[in-house]
Amino acid sequence: MNLLDLLIAPAYAQPAGAPAPGGFLGSAGGFVLPLILIGVMYFLIFRPQMKRAKEHRGMLEKLAKGDEVLTNGGIAGTVTDIGENFITVEIAANVRIRVQKGAIANVLPKGTLKSA
Repeated sequence: MNLLDLLIAPAYAQPAGAPAPGGFLGSAGGFVLPLILIGVMYFLIFRPQMKRAKEHRGMLEKLAKGDEVLTNGGIAGTVTDIGENFITVEIAANVRIRVQKGAIANVLPKGTLKSA
């Protein structure tokens, strides 16, 4: 017996006929854990993001002249013209700007701009 054996336990090899200890779900655990993680990521990240994008596309399709909108930049105004890719928004009397459709963040309830 060595003096070092008192501080560090010696490591011995397993007998030749003993099976290897199975980890998480045995040998299939190497495949199951990544599949579970992918499933969790889908439900926590990708699915809500796709749902928000679908709602935003629906909002842009329902957009009409006279709607009060808020852009991603925080500019509020009334829609005066709708094109294929751009929307004209009147932000003050005779002041109109053109923004991309995707830049519209929200459609405000009617009368919101007049009360502000």
